[in-house]
Amino acid sequence: MVQDVYDALDKIARTTGVGSVDAKVKVLSGLLMDAKPVEAKYIMRTVTGKMRLGIADMTILEALAQAYAQKEARKVIERAYNLTSDLGDVAKTLCTEGIEGIKKYHVKTGRPARMMLAQRLESAQDIIEKLGKAICEWKYDGERIQIHKQGDKILLFSRRLENITEQYPDVADLARKNIEADNAIVEGECVAVDNDTGAMLPFQVLMHRRRKYGIEKAAREFPAHMYIFDALLIEDDDLTQMPLIERREILKSSIKETNGLRLAQSMISDDVREVEVFFEGAIENGCEGLILKSGASGYQAGARSWLWIKLKRSYQSKMIEPIDVVIVGALMGRGKRSGSYGALLVSVYDPEKDVFPTITKVGSGFTDEDLKNLPELLESYELKHRHARVESKLEANIWFAPAVVIEIIGDELTLSPLHVCAYNMIRKDAGIAVRFPRFTHRWRKDKAPEDATTVKEIVDIYRAQLKKIS
Repeated sequence: MVQDVYDALDKIARTTGVGSVDAKVKVLSGLLMDAKPVEAKYIMRTVTGKMRLGIADMTILEALAQAYAQKEARKVIERAYNLTSDLGDVAKTLCTEGIEGIKKYHVKTGRPARMMLAQRLESAQDIIEKLGKAICEWKYDGERIQIHKQGDKILLFSRRLENITEQYPDVADLARKNIEADNAIVEGECVAVDNDTGAMLPFQVLMHRRRKYGIEKAAREFPAHMYIFDALLIEDDDLTQMPLIERREILKSSIKETNGLRLAQSMISDDVREVEVFFEGAIENGCEGLILKSGASGYQAGARSWLWIKLKRSYQSKMIEPIDVVIVGALMGRGKRSGSYGALLVSVYDPEKDVFPTITKVGSGFTDEDLKNLPELLESYELKHRHARVESKLEANIWFAPAVVIEIIGDELTLSPLHVCAYNMIRKDAGIAVRFPRFTHRWRKDKAPEDATTVKEIVDIYRAQLKKIS
């Protein structure tokens, strides 16, 4: 039966051309008619890509390590997965070739690597103390894109590893013409620019480009520029274990800079005042701040590392900066919000436990249009019960699978017995919550739920907030 299901799904995936929809429906119908009710349930979940098992990739990697290799080999297996983003391929290789086959994995065009992420600190002083002399780059307010070039073929992948080539035909054309290597994987930030002045525009403007229809019109109305900052592969050379300072030199010789595609603005310094001046220049030019990177760092695919550290604009509230949270539930509104959502229950991410503990309820900052569209936006993620990876003391009227990421800001972080983010880490029987949270109008469609702000980051922000107050 398992082989029959696999063969049918494989046939559905490979069926194309005129009449393909009817052909696919016929194959799927036959599969469902032969299935028992519970089998049909999971066949449909497989087809729609919504398994909802409460099992994440890291859990499967742990199981693979225990089943096919020594548990100590987990890091090698995880690195292979981070370089390929393909659990099935990793499992197949482990089964057929063992851990020696896994050790041969490297980045390859057409197969997106999970992106390396940065930690955050409050000041240039703190970052320089941690990194010493650092490569300082502008942190652009755009969408991070991994560009794969195979001859004239260009593929663009988002931070969530989605193929977004069709949404950015102008960026693909820029990459085709100005990446001089025949075979390459480079990363950069895609930024919306003003048609008349060329000034950089906010992230939300760029999101007008993420559409299925009217793509050419959107490209004319909201042109985009690429700012490249890293290279993972040039020709046949995997650069991921090479120090960043060396990767940058190879990158410079592999890119032809033009008006629409440039290297990210950068400098190297260990002088705090010099970094602060560079930071202000980034802010004045429409950037979010800086990313400071260790010149000795390899590219740690899928890791959030202290080798890269964000420095972003401080806010007037006691919270240092906005945070990215995942919508996990909704509470129905009252009064003028009767019949719609009154507040959203949101979580951060705990990578140690691979769960999403709640941090606050947010109901402010949404426009009437937002509130009107929320049920439709979240409908496909609706669940009858709380998701297995969501930790919450509160009961929501409606639960959602953790999928949609938004940005919020609040007056401060405070200890709370109701929310379970960092529960018992600061004080017994208390977690950390956001006080007076507000939606910032930033829908983080570029981020997966696991890219949300982490529990450790929340603890660091809370402690930094206490220092500011004292």
